[in-house]
Amino acid sequence: MKLIAISLFALLFIFNSNTNLHSPQDPLKESIERGNEIYTDFCMSCHLPNGEGVENVYPPLAKSDYLIKKREESIRGIKYGLEGEIVVNGITYNSNMAALGLSDDEVADVMNYITNSWGNKNNKIVTEEEVKNIKK
Repeated sequence: MKLIAISLFALLFIFNSNTNLHSPQDPLKESIERGNEIYTDFCMSCHLPNGEGVENVYPPLAKSDYLIKKREESIRGIKYGLEGEIVVNGITYNSNMAALGLSDDEVADVMNYITNSWGNKNNKIVTEEEVKNIKK
């Protein structure tokens, strides 16, 4: 009888340990991981692997006051493209960024990635619904 009880306890322990390994991740963390791939494919060539951009041409995303203070404008720029002057960390940039053709969920993911990388911190997740509500 003791052997059966010990065996059942061991099986329950193993089952609980395995289910914890496969529990869902934090939605923000998952979005950041997907956003990293999107950044690599669509954004890195201009904003560089470290998010520092190109001085006087492409604004930095690293430690960017614009991304955090101008959340809606940042989303709109990624979703529809950006034209005209913007001020990032006190420096004026006036170049064009073409629309990348990303879906709303991809825009949310890349926003979550860039607002949580290179010294940026944003605990308020950008959602697909938020992006969907941003109009041109």
